Amino acid sequence: MECIAIINQKGGVGKTSTAANLGAGLAQRGLRMLLIDLDPQGHLTTHFGLDEAAPGRGTYEVLTQNMPLAEATHKYSPNISVVPTHVDLAAAETELLTVVGREVILQGALSAPDLPYDAVLFDCPPSLSVLSLNAMCAASRVLIPVQPHFLALQGAGKLFETISLVSQRINPKLSVLGIVMCLYDAGTRLSSEVVDDLSGFLEGHRDQNVPWRNARIFESRIRRNVKLAECPSYGQSIFEYAPRSNGAIDYLNLADEVMACLDVKAKGIDLSRVTTQVKVIASNNADETAATPPEEAQPAAKKNAATDNAKATDGNEPKQTEQDDAHPESRSAPVDDLERDAVNRMPPTRTPPPAVERQAS
Repeated sequence: MECIAIINQKGGVGKTSTAANLGAGLAQRGLRMLLIDLDPQGHLTTHFGLDEAAPGRGTYEVLTQNMPLAEATHKYSPNISVVPTHVDLAAAETELLTVVGREVILQGALSAPDLPYDAVLFDCPPSLSVLSLNAMCAASRVLIPVQPHFLALQGAGKLFETISLVSQRINPKLSVLGIVMCLYDAGTRLSSEVVDDLSGFLEGHRDQNVPWRNARIFESRIRRNVKLAECPSYGQSIFEYAPRSNGAIDYLNLADEVMACLDVKAKGIDLSRVTTQVKVIASNNADETAATPPEEAQPAAKKNAATDNAKATDGNEPKQTEQDDAHPESRSAPVDDLERDAVNRMPPTRTPPPAVERQAS
């Protein structure tokens, strides 16, 4: 079971969006995913509409009350399970101050036998606290979301130092999986300069015994996309809310790259389950056949007559353009409500999760 900590002590760089949508993308590819919310803000919990389920059965109880991980897990979909959190988690650091071995509590919880998951993602808080330390001690790899800004670049340098200390003193198996560029704008020179600086930094450590010597900058760039900002309000991943948006395309490509790094054969993952589940209308021949209008199923004689009539009146009909031929899916009938919403650029009709007022204990 692969455990990946998604971490950066700088806020607003796309940690929660990456945890939620990368996890959903890997689930689309057939992996059984467990997502653990370690941020007291609970944004990953809200992203999947589990605010009401978090109090009493979540990360706080696992860390402070020795609750088994299985009891704190909530099923979101057949391939996605979530350990939610609430604002009380902010008090966990103080409560664990005098606890011996507080940095390995989560590692112990994940050592339970027969956990039915292929991979675990930790959504870490924007700080290097005991919560982030728990994630790095339990994880085998670290994924670092970076916004292509100068301050985010500085923060990544500090994070590498922390990862090195954790690797030397607590978790020698910890390594940096890679860096994913979020909120990326290819039209700015700053973005390319930040990528070049990070590439130079990583290349300069290839022959050194450091946790990031094999790290990479993923080719998949997560572009700015308003759909990624909208989908949490509906308690959905980007693949449910807007499966044909740039955000869905980028995160699915990232999921493919991450899967290639995880060496699924060595991890015993059933490759028969690793299948694409995202629907693409243009290539879904079975669904297009099912959506064939009734008039196309008429007897051959009637179809020929209809064809002749169409040719006779062809001069009065608008001609099909080359642009239409280039995008046949734009003329295809959607095969379900989700794709109809995506084609019409309308949000799903799911009611947003109700706001819940909480108080820190």
